[in-house]
Amino acid sequence: MYARSTTLITDPSSIDRAVALVRDEVMPELMEFDGCLGLSCLIERDSGRCIATSAWQTLATMKASEEDVSQIRSQLTARLGAIGLLVQEWDIPVMHRAQPAPAGAYARLSWLRGEPENIDNAVESFKSVIPMIDDMPGFCSASLLIDGDIGQAVSTVVYESSEAVARSREVAQMLRSRVAQQAGADIVEVAEFELALAHLRVPEMV
Repeated sequence: MYARSTTLITDPSSIDRAVALVRDEVMPELMEFDGCLGLSCLIERDSGRCIATSAWQTLATMKASEEDVSQIRSQLTARLGAIGLLVQEWDIPVMHRAQPAPAGAYARLSWLRGEPENIDNAVESFKSVIPMIDDMPGFCSASLLIDGDIGQAVSTVVYESSEAVARSREVAQMLRSRVAQQAGADIVEVAEFELALAHLRVPEMV
């Protein structure tokens, strides 16, 4: 399984419009492409940062969509007056769901970076902490995306509410440090987002 993420920054006052455009226009268009499994959208209301991630059955289907998706992306950013565009492509080695994410769900994203040859260690270390994440109150799902070429990984752990995210912070910090240490990686950023759209139909992979 593979994913393509697009990160953009719009005026915070436009964040709900951005979600509506992704939900009502971008997602239906993407679902017409061969191999597209779905889409998720994460937002930071204070900063206007928005991360839309599409999932794909194969690398070939993701690559085949590249030109058309680029046009959709350009139209979206122009309509929003968005800046800071970042497009990344990933492998998806881990996906675990305990329950569907309800309305009002939040996610914690953790970006790590290390030597490319250690990326498999990051994957195995993340898998090893899933049972502990699974026990956290309000836990919904956990996934890991990796770019083995540059040694980058990003984990997304979804909880049923912002309160559940807050309650998990201390344990999450401990587990994140463990994964980073075992993978010989640096923690680049940790951020919490509202899960505005949860339609990333990737099957269970642990």
